[in-house]
Amino acid sequence: CFTLFSVTTQIPHSLFKEEGYDHREALFGIPPYGGSIAQNVYYADSDLCDPNVDTTRGYPTRKKTGGKMEPWPSPYILMVDRGGCTFVKKVRNAQRSGASGVIIADNTCLCSDAECIASSDNPTCETSEPIMADDGSGSDISIPSFLMFKRDADKVKEQLIDDHPVQLEMAWSLPTPDDRVEYDLWTVPTDVVSKNFLKTFRPVAEKLGDRAYFTPHMYIYDGVRTHCQGENGENFCYNLCTNHGKYCATDPDNDLEKGISGADVVKESLRRLCIWKHYGEKDGIGTIWWNYIEEFLTRCSSPDYFMNEDCVKDCYKHAGVDGDKINQCMTESGGLEKDAKNQILEAEIAAQTERGVVVLPTAFVNTAAIRGQLSSNTIFHAICAGYAEGTTPKICQQCAACSDPTGCVTNGKCSGSFGGDTTPPGTVSTHTYATSMLLVIAIFGAAGYWHYNKTREDMREQVRGILAEYMPLEDQDGDGMLGNPMSFASGPSTQQFIS
Repeated sequence: CFTLFSVTTQIPHSLFKEEGYDHREALFGIPPYGGSIAQNVYYADSDLCDPNVDTTRGYPTRKKTGGKMEPWPSPYILMVDRGGCTFVKKVRNAQRSGASGVIIADNTCLCSDAECIASSDNPTCETSEPIMADDGSGSDISIPSFLMFKRDADKVKEQLIDDHPVQLEMAWSLPTPDDRVEYDLWTVPTDVVSKNFLKTFRPVAEKLGDRAYFTPHMYIYDGVRTHCQGENGENFCYNLCTNHGKYCATDPDNDLEKGISGADVVKESLRRLCIWKHYGEKDGIGTIWWNYIEEFLTRCSSPDYFMNEDCVKDCYKHAGVDGDKINQCMTESGGLEKDAKNQILEAEIAAQTERGVVVLPTAFVNTAAIRGQLSSNTIFHAICAGYAEGTTPKICQQCAACSDPTGCVTNGKCSGSFGGDTTPPGTVSTHTYATSMLLVIAIFGAAGYWHYNKTREDMREQVRGILAEYMPLEDQDGDGMLGNPMSFASGPSTQQFIS
């Protein structure tokens, strides 16, 4: 496994495991690839299914104020119990409470773990750990989360309940073999989750250039293994499959009578693979392939136009695809009509079996599966974390720290910055700092000048009042007076009172 999860700082030392703890990563949230989160852990003593999270309970205990314990001090990693609601709901509630990461403590032993079963009060076991899948509403989750196996989770909880501090490190590392990163995406033409990524990643792929090599894959169901093809070549799955039941896909609208069929999905999958073979396989960038995908998603993704040949030709035209070459590729690879093998689709089935792809969509960077929300920003961060030390391309150094890396790649600067400045979020650029300081100096200077003039005028008014009250208002000849004293109060004089 290329993702490392370990206990750090040896607090307590009895929990330290050099190889890290067995875990399952969530398929939602945004893991900081190439980075880590190391914080104190607090056990919520709850399944956290209630959105009104009580941050004054749990372990270790804290100082009490007004009869209640102080809230969990941020930043922290929150441990919650499995069960009661979906993984997404638990993590969302933890995120709202201020957690930096979440550890879900499993409550059921693996059937292969005899030691766990022997020490557990729960007589049931499970053959494998559950997949922390997105329930369809996890797009708002931004913190990472793991499921920790029961044997280890019980030990951590025991320490926390005994009021012993525990610090965990959630770390994400990728293989960094050389100065070129290879990344793959497994999806299907009707997948909704990958749609936004496919529409927005082209500028990033172009900017990475030959420093990254992309390979798109289409997930194809093996009709022979799933018994869609009978012994005599019968197609038992009807319009879900092509080639007499050999290659299949699920019906995206769950209606076999109308709309997009599984066979339609297989055909569009083969088309995209052929476009990549002709326009992307050589350089790993595939600008024309990305253009076609964008055009298709914009023009032909609805059920009415998905397999409309005129719509497809229109996509060819706007993307710069030679339709004759693609049709020839689809036919020469084995076609979709006869009871014959299609070499391109066979290669896809073999590759997905070798890679162990189960969940769609799934992305890989340097052969490591990327967990969390599939977005252009997530994949860009993962790619930038996959270069050998000292070989990271300039675009990663320029945009990886931005709050919107994709926007930075497209616009050439971090959002909200001046000119070509690419100051990371949370910091202030030199240009911004200098401008702000000049503005502050100007404001204070103007305020000081106004205050000086006002004070001067107030003093004059006071002098006028004093002279008017205590000195004669008319000039007295021969008494040595200065004349009318109001002339002094009304303006500057060349005469001096003290010599």
